[in-house]
Amino acid sequence: MAKSVEQRQREYRARRTEGEGEHRLNTWIATGANLALERLSRSNGVTKRAMIERLVVDADDAVLKTLELDTAEWDQYFAVTA
Repeated sequence: MAKSVEQRQREYRARRTEGEGEHRLNTWIATGANLALERLSRSNGVTKRAMIERLVVDADDAVLKTLELDTAEWDQYFAVTA
């Protein structure tokens, strides 16, 4: 008997566990943000995933450039947990 889409998806997610250097992100975003993401990813020739990763890492790098090592601000920024 053929598996349903839901069954195949559930099995795929079970095989693809976190801890392999990747984490699952499932969220809703505003239509305007989604359209902007579509434009950005298409104009950069990358997937939405790659574009989100690039934007997040670039934003994090920008914050890190403003922080002094071994300061309260540094510690506070890195105290954020998943």
